[in-house]
Amino acid sequence: MTKGYGQFCPVAKAAELFCERWNALLLRELGAGASHFSQIQRGVPLMSPSMLSRRLKELEREGVIERDGATYRLTEAGREFLPLVDALGVWGQRWTRRQLKEDEVDFRLLIWDMERTVKADAFGPGRTVVQLEFADLPAGKSLWWFINEQSAVQLCLEDPGYEVDLFLSITVRDMIYVWRGDLGVERALDEERLEAHGAPRFREALRSWFNLSRLAEIPSARRDPQPV
Repeated sequence: MTKGYGQFCPVAKAAELFCERWNALLLRELGAGASHFSQIQRGVPLMSPSMLSRRLKELEREGVIERDGATYRLTEAGREFLPLVDALGVWGQRWTRRQLKEDEVDFRLLIWDMERTVKADAFGPGRTVVQLEFADLPAGKSLWWFINEQSAVQLCLEDPGYEVDLFLSITVRDMIYVWRGDLGVERALDEERLEAHGAPRFREALRSWFNLSRLAEIPSARRDPQPV
């Protein structure tokens, strides 16, 4: 039995490729700058390596991506699909359920997105170290250090030995709500759901450092109660 729709319609043909589970997320990762297998995998942590390898090969055969050694990149066909990935994000921000289920509170995806998104030069020149504590995670996973230097960010799970300039503490769930735009940074600070300790100039630059995506600015249009 074929897994396709058995139709010549262009909508059906495109859906066979892009509506296959994981494929839109793989293009999201490639469009966001991931270019190596390990980087792509960090954006889809629940996807097995064998499944990821198989899907990348399928997308390569379809001419959506191309591979040069260990590097993956979108072809013209893949790049042309990115506005549709963006449109999915806009629709999802506006119309999908905002309350997080337990299996959606994924700190691995969150920390990966933060590492590649935060604005390293938001605090000005020189090295600035931000220590982030996830208050609801066990020891060994709860503390993360972001070293911001020369417009680049280095993420560390172990103490790098530098003086911390800004210390943040928040639960994973609330950090996701902040990251998605459901919980404003100022409100999170006012309600002490986000603690920020450091010199005033570092605290004032916090929102700029988060560098929230434009999707975070899109308000939910759902009528059911909001999660925060």
